[in-house]
Formats: sequence, C-alpha cells, structure tokens
Amino acid sequence: MNNITPTPPRTDVQVRFPDGRTFNGPLNTTVEAFVQAARWPGPGMVVAALVNGRLRELSLPLNQDAEIVPITLADSDGVRIYRRSLSFLLIVAALELFPEQVITIHHSMPFGGYYCERDDKQQLTTAELDSLRHRMQELVQADLPITRVTIPLDEALALFRQWGDQEKAELFARRRKDYLTLYELNGVRDYFHGFMVPRTSYLYLFKLWPYGDGFILQFPRRRDPDALQPFEDEPRLAQVFREYEQWLQIIGVPSVASLNNAIRNGRIQEAILVAEALHERQLAAIAGEIAARQPQAKIVLISGPTSAGKTTFSKRLALQLLARGIRPVTISMDNYFVNRTQTPRDETGNYDFEALEAVDIPLFQAHLQSLLAGQAIAQPRYNFHTGLREWGEELQIGRDQVLIIEGIHGLNPRLVEGLPPDSFYRIFISALTQLNLDKHNRVPTTDTRLLRRIVRDAAHRGYSAADTIARWPSVRLGEKRHIFPNQNNAHIFFNSALVYEVAALKTLAYPLLLQVEPDTPERIEANRLRAFLQWFDPLPSSYLALIPTHSILREFLGDSVLDDYEPGRH
Repeated sequence: MNNITPTPPRTDVQVRFPDGRTFNGPLNTTVEAFVQAARWPGPGMVVAALVNGRLRELSLPLNQDAEIVPITLADSDGVRIYRRSLSFLLIVAALELFPEQVITIHHSMPFGGYYCERDDKQQLTTAELDSLRHRMQELVQADLPITRVTIPLDEALALFRQWGDQEKAELFARRRKDYLTLYELNGVRDYFHGFMVPRTSYLYLFKLWPYGDGFILQFPRRRDPDALQPFEDEPRLAQVFREYEQWLQIIGVPSVASLNNAIRNGRIQEAILVAEALHERQLAAIAGEIAARQPQAKIVLISGPTSAGKTTFSKRLALQLLARGIRPVTISMDNYFVNRTQTPRDETGNYDFEALEAVDIPLFQAHLQSLLAGQAIAQPRYNFHTGLREWGEELQIGRDQVLIIEGIHGLNPRLVEGLPPDSFYRIFISALTQLNLDKHNRVPTTDTRLLRRIVRDAAHRGYSAADTIARWPSVRLGEKRHIFPNQNNAHIFFNSALVYEVAALKTLAYPLLLQVEPDTPERIEANRLRAFLQWFDPLPSSYLALIPTHSILREFLGDSVLDDYEPGRH
C-alpha cells in the first residue's frame, strides 16, 4: 500500500507486438500509426489487427493499452478485407463513370479475382475498361480515407432505392435496429459486410480484365500476397456459375432478400422442390453420359473438396445408373493406403495421409487393369487402428457394371497412368453458390462448405464448432494442394449448392457457433460466420421436414435415406 500514490490521468497508451516490442503513443492514436512505427515485416501488407484478441480496423483509435497482432494479406481475414475494400473502390469509380449502371459482383475466380457485370449485361468496351482502371488508380494515388458512418435506417434504405439496388433495400428493410453502419469513399456511401482498409492507398495491387459479358477485378491471393497471379481462363467453372444463376431465376430466388421473402410467404416449399429437381436433372444427365460411353467407360472417378457432398452424390449417381440398367460397384481409395510405416510425412513430421504417395498407386493401377480385363481381384482393406493392409472378398465386374471410385486424388492423372483414356469418366463436385447478399456482398463458396462441415462434425463426429474451425486451414491447404489443381481434368463439374441451404443450416449452425469460447482464435471466425448468418431467415422446422431424405443436404443435416446404402453391396 505504501507504493500507491496519486497520479494524473495518463495521456498515453502502450502497445505490445507479438515479437515483444513495445511502443508508447498519445491517447487515441490509431492502430495504423502503431503498426507503421513497428515497421511490421511481410509477407503481405498489414490491413487490420487483432487488438486484445479481437479483429479490428487499422483506423481504430486506442484509448487503453493493447496487445496487437497485425493481420496481413497472407491471412484469411486480411485478404477478405482487401478484396472487400477493393470492391468498394471499383464501385465508387464505376459510379462516377457510369452513373446509370449498377455493377454487380458475381463470383470468384481461382487465380484471384471477382467476375463483375453491368446490370444491362453490356460488356465494357476497351476504352471504358481503361477509363475505369485509370480512375481507380487515381483514387488510390489520392490516398482518400475510407470511413465508417452510421445513419438512420430509413435514410440508408432511401439511398439504396435511389441507386436502384432493390436487393439491398429489401434485405435491410426488416432490420431490427433503426440505424445502419455504412462506409464512405469520395462522397459515395455503401454497405459492406465486414471491415475495410483505412485509405485508398492500400489498394494499389489490382488489375481489370475483360471476360465474358463483363470483366474480372483481380486481386492478390494469400499464397503470394505481394503479387498478382497469372491470368487463367476457367470457362467450365464460369459456365457452372452462369448455369446456377439461371437456376436461381428459374426458382425465383435470385438473392438472399428473395429467399427470406420465400420463407415468410410460404413459397419456400416450391423453391426446395425445384432446387432438388434441378439436382436430379443434372444427375440424370451425367448418368446418361456415362451410359453413352458404355461398354468402354467402366471407371467413374469422383473428386471434390470437403463437404461438397461427394458421398451422397456418388450414391445418387449409382441409383441413376441402375435405372439405366448399369450396375455400379464402389471402391474406396482409402483401402489402398500403404502401411503406416511407409506413409510420407509432412513438413511438421506428421503422417501426410493426403499425399498421393500415401496411396499404393502400383497396386491400385494393377487392380483396375485386372478388373477391366474381366479378372477377379482380392480387395484390400486398410485397418486404421493397426495401420496395416488386410485382405477382403474377391471382386470381379461384369459387362453391365461400372466402378465408382471417390477420393481426393480421383482427378490426378498419375492415378490412372497406363489405363486406356476412354475407360474412365471423371467428375468434379463442389458447392458453388451464386446466391449473394446483394449486388456488392458475396457469399463465399467456402463459407457454405464450412457451415456444412460444422453441422456434420457436431452431429456425426463429436467435434465442436471450435474444433472444426481450428482444423479448417489445414483442410483448405490440402484442397489447394491435391484437389483444385486437378479439377480441370474432369469431364464434367457438378454443383452441389442448394439455394435454400444456408437458411436450413443456420438453425443448427448458429447455436454451435455461440458455444465457441470467447477470447480464442476460433471465436473470431465464429463471430464472422454469425454476422453473416444474421441476414438469413432460419428455415422453420416445418419446412426442414420438406427436404427430401435423399438430398445432398441430408448428408450434413442427418436423416439421409442413403446413409446405409452401399451400391453393389448385398
């Protein structure tokens, strides 16, 4: 007690960085100023920070001591902030140059970019695209502030309607709070779902490319945050997104606001049934292609990222083939794992079960060749408890049979080296949603898959939402290494997204996200997902019961009629 003495109020704050360095500054100094003083090293520029464990913008003034962890473009939150801010820059520049048109941001491109279109679907001329690029560069060089403004909700709705952005106006019309936080740049105000960089000078790394009926806004990717990737055309992926957009028009649910309206007015039943019918139509078409390739195409290889719905898709495809008189037999690639002592290890020294070398490729290829020749094989069984291969029943396929093989390496050409090219048919499956919050706020396809996995892991694997979120970065890394580089080897893409699924998943996912402990890294991601889910009305239990028991979504929600179905097994 003798060491306690009166003192005037402090006029400074102290900031500590992860490397142990500490800085003092006046009260209300921004996070940005401290980051600049620290000269935080790369890779990737700093665009935000964790302040005492919470994600915050660089523009935040500090009025108390803080632990700061810089967030860069090499971080998932950082790259999201950059893309969002760059989108705002594009919208502001386009509004100045083309005030009669609204730019819609549609879907992402694998090399790092957003596909964008004018509302009238007219492609920008070379001169117009050059002028748009030039104006964006001028705004970057001007180093203009990007500021948060809070305005009455009625004023925000009037602003959106004035722009002709009815989707955004409808989405916020039922907002419970009587205010809305917007961002402002060069006199233009708009809503964005998430944080921004503080000034336009951060947004110097971009390109514009003409593409299709619109153009691509290119930005850096996490794996190389200081550069732009080479342009890669993805015509089939673009076609999948165009087709899904057409599906949304058929279903009559082109936006989240219209989905919410369908739930409220009872039209969601029709939306669910039509969405499922479109899936069935696509499955039937794929089965038809496989049938047309008989008797040569005896092997169907299926691959896709986690939570794409590969298991249910494989079983439903098997049923479609049976309906055409083709009897499918499934083979699990996991049973071809090498013995655990031979399994390669990753950079951390752990077994890398996702590496292609974890599979006994010579045995796998020899078995396929034998089966194609009409010979019988002894099926391997991998014992995950002992880490050793065992042997099971014999397998032989007849003229009216095909093999269905699902696995992350299904599209890797090394898997089928030496086999006749016309003996296999390859399918890539993923949930490629095109349903966005509004014209300027996308619903990332990875978020849909993460929600699927959180719900499934909790129901069937005993994992908490925090467990799933913690594993997600390593899962995504495995996808980028082993799945996405081979997706274009597929004969066809199947889009497993369902227009109503986020509303259905919200009912189960939201309580799981609430259970993530505060002040943990996983809580940051849980909060982001909860904020995203707030814009979706939950699907009432009475409508959940309308989801068909063979739906791909049942793989995650539960109660799938296909859980115990094994094609070709009796």
